[in-house]
Amino acid sequence: MKVAVLTGGGDCPGLNAVIRAIVRRATAHGFEMMGLRDGWKGLLEDNHFRLTRETTSGILHRGGTILGTSRVNPFKVENGLEKVKRAIERNGIHAVIAIGGEGTLSAATRMSEEGLRIVGVPKTIDNDLNGTEFTFGFDTAVAIATEAVDRLHSTAESHKRVIVCEVMGRHVGWIATYAGIAGGADVILVPEIPADLERVAEHIQRRHAGGRTFSIVVVAEGTRIKLAADQNEQLVTSGALDEAGRPRLGGVGNIVAHEIERRTGFETRVSVLGHIQRGGAPTAHDRVLATRYGVHACDMVARGEFGKMAALKGNEIISVDLSAATKELKKVPKEFFEVAQVFFG
Repeated sequence: MKVAVLTGGGDCPGLNAVIRAIVRRATAHGFEMMGLRDGWKGLLEDNHFRLTRETTSGILHRGGTILGTSRVNPFKVENGLEKVKRAIERNGIHAVIAIGGEGTLSAATRMSEEGLRIVGVPKTIDNDLNGTEFTFGFDTAVAIATEAVDRLHSTAESHKRVIVCEVMGRHVGWIATYAGIAGGADVILVPEIPADLERVAEHIQRRHAGGRTFSIVVVAEGTRIKLAADQNEQLVTSGALDEAGRPRLGGVGNIVAHEIERRTGFETRVSVLGHIQRGGAPTAHDRVLATRYGVHACDMVARGEFGKMAALKGNEIISVDLSAATKELKKVPKEFFEVAQVFFG
């Protein structure tokens, strides 16, 4: 039985750990493993190579993905679905294990509905997939963001500044909320709640009036900001589009910093973490979670559990429907964010 593996969407720490686990587990099932290069593009362009214990040795701790990745969606390519079906038939592929986030797994869901044998693995630093409590890559991104906030504390206090730290999070604020709580941020701004910069400025002024000489603001890149009471919230973009045709985000931290300094008179700087959050070695937690997902995904293929995704429930790895996992994004619940608000009002 030949099984193909792909990694799609943005890269994140732990992808290689999943690939390694799938290949190791495949030995027990007698599968022949094929690696598809650059996500769904590997099927569209018939670009692949054989995966073995030798080719996946020593990759557990490495960031990125040995398969390469892209945001190409077959359903946005002319005759994309037909090309994928022909490639699967031509190469004798019994099943495809798709490792990805909302975009990659949404395509996987549609392909499953078209009769293809697909198994999903949840990957995203944003932790925004339904059906699973945590995605791998999230813990590493939070650890990196938390370390950054810790470091910003010391320089902000030394210079008596306000420092705005922009983290990733297009639609949800899981990274901002976790890193903000863990790092002791004084303000946390997330996509789930449009940011009223007048209230932010007032809060920082109250802190300084109470004797605090510095403040740390953590803002997710997808946070909508409100510059004035009579204006609508706006999403800050660079004006360009990414591979998936979505507005490329970036710059909200600069606007927040500018407005805080203008409204308070306090010197304000900004630090944008960007792709630092995606790179480098995964944490021990992400290595273990990714490994468990990989083993379970391979077992799902062996059991014929297609149209499903490996997921974490409590401390158990289970199988859930792909359609349930991708029908809507998992946002930060109000009650969870209220824990953060205890510390910044």
